[in-house]
Amino acid sequence: MAALKYAGLEDTDSEEELPPGWEERTTKDGWVYYANHLEEKTQWEHPKSGKRKRVAGDLPYGWEQETDENGQVYFVDHINKRTTYLDPRLAFTVEDNPVKPPTRQKYDGNSTAMEILQGRDLSGKVVIVTGANSGIGFETAKSLALHGACVILACRSPARGNAAVQRILGEWHKAKVEAMTLDLASLQSVQHFAEAFKSKNLPLHILICNAAVFGAPWSLTEDGLESTFQVNHLGHFYLVQLLEDVLRQSSPARVVVVSSESHRFTEINDSSGKLDFSLLSPSKNEYWAMLAYNRSKLCNILFSNELNRRLSPHGVTSNSVHPGNMIYSSLHQNWWLYTLLFTLARPFTKSL
Repeated sequence: MAALKYAGLEDTDSEEELPPGWEERTTKDGWVYYANHLEEKTQWEHPKSGKRKRVAGDLPYGWEQETDENGQVYFVDHINKRTTYLDPRLAFTVEDNPVKPPTRQKYDGNSTAMEILQGRDLSGKVVIVTGANSGIGFETAKSLALHGACVILACRSPARGNAAVQRILGEWHKAKVEAMTLDLASLQSVQHFAEAFKSKNLPLHILICNAAVFGAPWSLTEDGLESTFQVNHLGHFYLVQLLEDVLRQSSPARVVVVSSESHRFTEINDSSGKLDFSLLSPSKNEYWAMLAYNRSKLCNILFSNELNRRLSPHGVTSNSVHPGNMIYSSLHQNWWLYTLLFTLARPFTKSL
């Protein structure tokens, strides 16, 4: 007995010890259940303590969860090249206490996308992220894909879009990601994108309007509109209109519009308080890059609020979001002064 005790195999009356013939297993979503091989039955409650448990945390690095042909969950250890039906997280189970209300997780400016999505299974969800080949858009698309979502990277450049897809697949070879061409500076391109997406006969659970330009010199799009206004707002506005029916059919669904706190530092009304359309797509003589950006971000918020009012009764919500001040990305590349300011602010702002 002394030898058994030293090896940790001594007989014990611990309520956590399973009786002979019982085995502890886990479901795909992390709940622990117990198999009685003697009576060939399973149950949720521990045969001694009567408690229900679930595993805590993510799988260790190098592990992956799979399902066999019988629907039973097993685990692959890619580092040591082995498989097992025993969940490596079973040593870290937590008790399910339905009486105690769950506490809401707190997030702050240091929380990463992966931390916020931890424990969430987005399998079966279809997401479109515009401007997803770099910056915030790429990190958003990657984080959603690594949690099981099927993500469409809507990018102006097919080459950069495909490169972003390969970067995500490099992190997880089973990620469901695809690049599709979308140029928001062309309303015809927006229409072609919407038609191509609809031809796939997929639902659409999340549409993230992320793409934007900042500090761009004055130019007109092929549709004759000022480029900042069209890329940042009107192109997304048109995209949502074209995909509204798919969003409704996929409810509950949501639209997320990436705006900015800079929307506060502008106005789009004339002196009499009425909307001044000339401010939205100004001429070259009346153009100032920073003001154009601010106005487009104000349009984002007004649009998101009204979209939520109209579609939320149909199961489609809309929210606008300020991602953080002066995040260092490719957004500031149009003028050296903006690049300098973003570089100086970089140590004090959120990372991508």
